[in-house]
Amino acid sequence: MNRIIGVIGSSSPTKKAYEQAFRVGELIAESRAVLICGGLGGVMEAACKGAKAKGGTTIGILPGSDTTDANLWVDYPIATGLGHGRNMIITNTAQSLVAVSIGYGTLSEVALSLASGKKVFGLETWDIKGVTACETPEIAVSNALISK
Repeated sequence: MNRIIGVIGSSSPTKKAYEQAFRVGELIAESRAVLICGGLGGVMEAACKGAKAKGGTTIGILPGSDTTDANLWVDYPIATGLGHGRNMIITNTAQSLVAVSIGYGTLSEVALSLASGKKVFGLETWDIKGVTACETPEIAVSNALISK
């Protein structure tokens, strides 16, 4: 089975964070892992777009009940109707996660991931015990791919 890497981050990222997320998506696809995220805009869109640019597979766990809300680069939109509760699905499904930038939704995903024993590798994200800060997307994804 392919590894599933979660990408979490702001829906309103800086230009740098958007570019980092795009590169994270490319690297996940190049490694033949599957990308799972919240399926909407911002970091989620950038990561999916990057993954699709390299022929990768993307899953979007949507907060609402309409699969057409997914960004254009989501292969498998999952409508949950759970709002922020959908973060638990993302964190429980991913084997490890890459957090890009900050936001309160990202903070909840980081907390849920760490509480469930998942490794989180961060790019300019929350400075929280348990999150491994990484300097580049290459380092973050490399760590996510090998973490248990």
